[in-house]
Amino acid sequence: MKINVKRLVLTLTFITTLFVIVLLKPDLINSEEYEGQITQTLATNFSGAYSDISSFNIEKIKQKEKEEEERKLRETLVYEDLNKEQLISMINKSLNSTISGQGETIVKYSLKYGADPVVATAIMLLETGCKWSCSALVRNCYNVGGVKGSPNCSGGYRKYNSLDDGIKKFIQNLGENYYAKGLNTPEKMNKKYAASSKWAEKVNKYVAEIKSKK
Repeated sequence: MKINVKRLVLTLTFITTLFVIVLLKPDLINSEEYEGQITQTLATNFSGAYSDISSFNIEKIKQKEKEEEERKLRETLVYEDLNKEQLISMINKSLNSTISGQGETIVKYSLKYGADPVVATAIMLLETGCKWSCSALVRNCYNVGGVKGSPNCSGGYRKYNSLDDGIKKFIQNLGENYYAKGLNTPEKMNKKYAASSKWAEKVNKYVAEIKSKK
């Protein structure tokens, strides 16, 4: 909402002119006809100007309220003592090679499918070697979780259409087939996810390493 500057200028001009008339020709002001004109003009212009200013102030207040709501939303804690931006930043510090900078994607799908984003990241690092340089499974098949299935890519491991698709399907699988069924810690996942009994221990080491980078 913009103030009607023209109307304000006209109002101020009229007031100035009125004062000049009062000083130079006070008798003219006393005439009933002129008094009526003055009253009507002042009422119209001041009413309009006040309306403009009030509307402008209301719009400014609404804008500030909207900005405050957006700020609070950004700062809402989504993981332990971290807001979304802090969580993404923390995860990105552990991602290298092909999955570098994918923290936002990991967090987005983890929140959507109800998976722990740090555990999901830890599994990705363990299964792909992306702490240093991602394996061919990630580079060629976009498989970030060592997931087997079809369409087959290599050695029975599943191939995905893109890196985003691979991350999404991996986290969706965690959310729907593990977390939703009560398998919500690496220890509870171990038997179903991997043959090695040391798998959960290794995942937890990555979890601790990721969290140390807050």
